[in-house]
Amino acid sequence: MQETLAGLGPTGDGVDPALPLHAVTFVVVDLETTGGPPDGGGITEIGAVKVRGGEELGVLGTLVNPGQPIPAFITVLTGITEAMLLPAPPIETALPTFLEFLADAVLVAHNAPYDVGFLKAACARHGYRWPNPRVLDTAALARRVLTRDEVPNRKLGTLAAYFRTATQPTHRALDDARATVDVLHGLIGRLGGHRVHTLGEAIEFARAVTPTQRRKRYLADGLPKAPGVYIFRAADDRPLYVGTSGDIATRVRSYFTAAEKRARMSEMLGAAERVEAIECAHSLEAEVRELRLIAAHAPPYNRRSKFPERMLWLKLTGGPYPRLSVVREIGPADEAYLGPFGSRRSAELAAAAFHDALPLRQCTHRLSLRVVTPACALAELGRCPAPCEHRITPEEYDHRAAAPFRAATAADPQPVVDALLARIEALAGAQRYEEAAVVRSRLAAALRATVRMQRLAGLTRIAELAAAHPAPGGGWELALVRHGRLAGAGVSPPGVHPRPTLQVIRATAETVSPGHGPVPAATAEETERILSWLERPETRLVESSAGWSSPVAGAARFRALLEKADQAVSAQLSTERP
Repeated sequence: MQETLAGLGPTGDGVDPALPLHAVTFVVVDLETTGGPPDGGGITEIGAVKVRGGEELGVLGTLVNPGQPIPAFITVLTGITEAMLLPAPPIETALPTFLEFLADAVLVAHNAPYDVGFLKAACARHGYRWPNPRVLDTAALARRVLTRDEVPNRKLGTLAAYFRTATQPTHRALDDARATVDVLHGLIGRLGGHRVHTLGEAIEFARAVTPTQRRKRYLADGLPKAPGVYIFRAADDRPLYVGTSGDIATRVRSYFTAAEKRARMSEMLGAAERVEAIECAHSLEAEVRELRLIAAHAPPYNRRSKFPERMLWLKLTGGPYPRLSVVREIGPADEAYLGPFGSRRSAELAAAAFHDALPLRQCTHRLSLRVVTPACALAELGRCPAPCEHRITPEEYDHRAAAPFRAATAADPQPVVDALLARIEALAGAQRYEEAAVVRSRLAAALRATVRMQRLAGLTRIAELAAAHPAPGGGWELALVRHGRLAGAGVSPPGVHPRPTLQVIRATAETVSPGHGPVPAATAEETERILSWLERPETRLVESSAGWSSPVAGAARFRALLEKADQAVSAQLSTERP
């Protein structure tokens, strides 16, 4: 029997939520039980009516032998006796017939969690797959549609009297199911006034949405079902929130459903007066446009990507005895640097890693080759070669301290990694585990920044790169990237060679001038989004003005070590939480 059920085909979960309510097939269900918990048994009667567009398509009604005594109060309430149930089939026999009846329909019940709970438990107990249909609860729907002035409560009997149903509920499954059908039709007749016309809208309307969500639902009307960016705007047209989606209409509608529970989004919806949609060629263009709009307008309800200009760099200063300095920007004169960093803390952690591994001075004095400056405590501890007292020549200082930093950030960080790992091992061997953990965090910060910068630089040094990714509906998604910035995007139709489309994109693409550093023309986040798209297995490189490469002995080969360090930090944080 289970094998037969497995081949029944799609169930209610596959019903298109965009279907108008008059086109939806509903199976209205009611159960009678022994009154116990939903433990896989206890069902005494199943009643179900299949309807669509107000027309009855089928009826299913059967008593069920629960295999246990019927409490006296249940018999008094329903009129079902043990003698009536004795010849009835057990639930494991009745259940397949019901599941087949339910196939490809939406399940409707009054107080649906109760009935669904018993049916799911019975499926689990007897080895049947629960088809997970879409569910519409008439009790929840009535709470949204009818006021207290119209009905004192939402009991089935009360609603049946209000809608003057042809069948009155009698605490028998089929009678109650027929009464629920008429209640459902009555409620659907009231939904139009609430701008609810489809199955998905009805299911969401029945859930516990806020008055603001219900009042502002019209903002989602008329939006395109296409990839792009959406902007919630205030009455003064100020952007409140910017988001992106592969389907603008569906995503914006989700803000007005019970699934949206974020307090700041509720506040944003209260201030929003319209939603602007910007259609994009594909998801990559949408993501990039979102980043640029957030950076340009800093919408108050966006949390991420708002201030890319606040990124920080760790650079090697000039002079005969350079040191590390955290700065907000780098220029053409800066030859050795690391970044960008999103916070000062991460930049300082990376700097501490290089100070642990290399004899770079940490003082901020401007040193002279002529004048001697008193040494600090670090020189006395042997952690600084004391260039302030001229104990080391500029050439030797460059060889031991500055040159290894330049090599580590631009090419091979192996010497720095080895020095830090040796320090961690020494501290752990001395049972100074907390200090070892600090050095491990510094190593992770330095490695993460170096991997990121070398990855960014590999793309941004290319003047122009064209790539294609298979489009979901056929054809190709095309992207033209210049110095790590998305300069143009488009989609080549199915069955058409993409070359003409690419030529149009190139002719209309943004002009991008080369600049300095690993992110000369775009934010690091934009270039990383492009890299993620380019690195997908399905993406194909079409043209490139130069080779796309990373250093052979670069930081990327330490990814496994970085992941291990990150996992250790996460494990440490989890054990420290109370």
